[in-house]
Amino acid sequence: MDNPFDARNSPAPGGSKNDSASNPLETPRSPSRSTRNLSPPKPGDQYGRFPSTSPRRRYNGRSLFSDRYIPNRTGVDLQAAFSLTNQEVLPDFRASRASGAGNTLSANAEERDANEIEIRKEEEANRLFSSVLKAELFGDHVPMATADLSRSNARPDKKNDLASNMRSSNHSSTMLTAGGSIPSSGRTTPPRTTANTGVMSTPRLSTNMFTYQLPSKQRPISRDLQHELFSLSPVRLESQKFLLSPQKKPRNISKVPYRVLDAPDLSDDFYLNLVDWGSQDVLAVGLGDSVYLWDGLTQSVERLCVLENKDKVTSLSWIGSGTHLAVGTLKGLVEIWDATKTRCVRTMTGHKLRVSALAWNEHILSSGSRDRTIYNRDVRILDHYVNCFEHHKQEVCGLKWNVEENKLASGGNDNNLFIWDALNTKPLHQFTEHNAAVKAIAWSPHQRGILASGGGTADKTIKVWNTLTGNRINNVETGSQVCNLIWSKNSNELVSTHGYSRNQIIVWKYLSMQQIAQLTGHTYRVLYLSMSPDGETIVTGAGDETLRFWNVFEKNRNNEPPASVLLDAFLRLR
Repeated sequence: MDNPFDARNSPAPGGSKNDSASNPLETPRSPSRSTRNLSPPKPGDQYGRFPSTSPRRRYNGRSLFSDRYIPNRTGVDLQAAFSLTNQEVLPDFRASRASGAGNTLSANAEERDANEIEIRKEEEANRLFSSVLKAELFGDHVPMATADLSRSNARPDKKNDLASNMRSSNHSSTMLTAGGSIPSSGRTTPPRTTANTGVMSTPRLSTNMFTYQLPSKQRPISRDLQHELFSLSPVRLESQKFLLSPQKKPRNISKVPYRVLDAPDLSDDFYLNLVDWGSQDVLAVGLGDSVYLWDGLTQSVERLCVLENKDKVTSLSWIGSGTHLAVGTLKGLVEIWDATKTRCVRTMTGHKLRVSALAWNEHILSSGSRDRTIYNRDVRILDHYVNCFEHHKQEVCGLKWNVEENKLASGGNDNNLFIWDALNTKPLHQFTEHNAAVKAIAWSPHQRGILASGGGTADKTIKVWNTLTGNRINNVETGSQVCNLIWSKNSNELVSTHGYSRNQIIVWKYLSMQQIAQLTGHTYRVLYLSMSPDGETIVTGAGDETLRFWNVFEKNRNNEPPASVLLDAFLRLR
């Protein structure tokens, strides 16, 4: 006898047992949840009909579905269901590599510096892979919030953001037609349209994501040869366009010097300044008691002078025009040599100990000494110096003039950094935040009043100052002694040279102070640094008695000749 409580034997209300077979495309009904707690059937109920049954699903004659069994998923919130896609798909290289670094702070800093550039490249590749993967899996169904969140965790580079380039307002008419371009993402939700676009488009968010629909009047089969139905590529057309679109090439800085010169007797003394590259493309190098000149045009080397009385060269500096060279000596003298005539035109006294630093400002020559003083000399007059600064408590080892603003920066072994306004004997600013000698000093040629300074072994930091306000802008831990700093003429970038323990050269991006490149090769501290007149090449010197030339910066486009004779004439009029 049939069980009256068996739902399989119970006909639907108002119908027979065979009603369910009348429509072969209808989804079979399942028992209602209300049948879980049922009382026995009442006497009037035929075959024990239940108080409530599942509602019948109506057949929509306007849509045709296939007979394949595909899960019917409606209302899928991809932002909630796949929220993990906002995170890194591949492991965090920073965390994994930092965990394997040394236990000391210096070891961690060196490991970070060595891997920083490669890690950034890997992260950029991971972000690109994640963007393509999202677009291939979900297409237009990925909400804009996903792209925005992933963009907030990465660098704000719109060119590398696939989600922003591939978000479509009309996927069928824009993406899949011949000559279509990748639209921009200006809306948060893809709009719905009922226009006949002439191609078979991807289902909108209002439809079932995994439901196949046959072509109809509103969804005809595309005859466009660029339609994805005819594509032989494993990725969608918009992904192809993105991957094939021209990308900004990364900076390619050679890790190997293109020229190495021997420099015998190049002193391994942190406080000296023995290398300077003049505006006439002539490099001056102090070796023992002699000064040598290397011509960048002819690649020839000649000796400019030999000091007498067992004196030694301790500092060098070219005048702005590149015709005269100032030479500081161990005995406290300052000599001015005419490089074109190879003769000494003047010798000036004043210092009692060695002259460690020299800096030119037009006709004013400033000299810093181990006797803790700074003498300002006007080479046009007979007096050996105009005035004297006496605020440093130990040797003055860093001097740099800002010619445009007429300000002088001086650093000393007393860990102090002073800013002087012209020849005023009272300092404009005094910065005392360094914990070691301040030899590395560089003025920014791109922004007014911006000065970078580096500390010695006990400090190991690069600090950036706003000398207009007297505030510190940035502080970067480098992990090693900062020996020199120089600012690029062609781009807003900074170069630093270092001592113990890696003897490296680092190129920094200002203002973020991210490392662009790290160059190694010297086996001793990189104590000397100078830049070519065109701003493309730097030369470094070390106690390993070598000079190394590096191609670091790109050409300055502002120095290119005018594109036409008319433009040249216009520039002459101005």
